[in-house]
Amino acid sequence: MEKYTDINAKPLLEKLKGWEFKSDGIEKKFIFNNFSHALGFIMQIGLLAEKQNHHPELFNVYNKVTIRLSTHEVGGVTDKDFSLATSIEDI
Repeated sequence: MEKYTDINAKPLLEKLKGWEFKSDGIEKKFIFNNFSHALGFIMQIGLLAEKQNHHPELFNVYNKVTIRLSTHEVGGVTDKDFSLATSIEDI
């Protein structure tokens, strides 16, 4: 499993609007109209994550959701993270 760096991840990140490479994964912040919409989004992500057997770090404060993706087995970002991020963008 290839582990990406901020340099070789750049072309993949350019395809994913708003995602950023961090030292501990790729991350994006979402803002919704209210808590109910944010929670519904989190539930959809949970279903996707289960199907892909890849589980994100999710942070929620009222209408804000931050998602961080990292492949813990390799200690960094892999294709699994980009695959889940792409699926999240399709929601």
